Amino acid sequence: QVNLTESGGGSVQAGGSLRLSCAVSGYTYTLYCMGWVRQVPGDGREKVTAFHTGGGSTWYADSVKGRFTFSRESPGTPVYLQMTSLKPEDTAMYYCVASHSPYCSKERPHEYNYWGQGTQVTVSS
Repeated sequence: QVNLTESGGGSVQAGGSLRLSCAVSGYTYTLYCMGWVRQVPGDGREKVTAFHTGGGSTWYADSVKGRFTFSRESPGTPVYLQMTSLKPEDTAMYYCVASHSPYCSKERPHEYNYWGQGTQVTVSS
């Protein structure tokens, strides 16, 4: 069993910052992809925001590139998403996701095997 638990969401004004964390527990030895997916209120669509591969590569969606930073001190420690210069369009439910696949999906969020419960981020103008 793999468990993902997000925290760190909240309400901030545009231009502010937040750091999301994802605690990972259970059988994680074969989790090769860790990422963040967000769901915008209203349309219900889920989009891959960032991911980190077992090989050490990090990818960011164009919409957050330069503003969001994925980090993890070491295996077994929480995963973080540092968000700066937040915009109202960043408002969404953010989910920590993981996958056993060596190929981390950029376009298909449901390719990820495990999802956390989500943490809400609200950015006001």
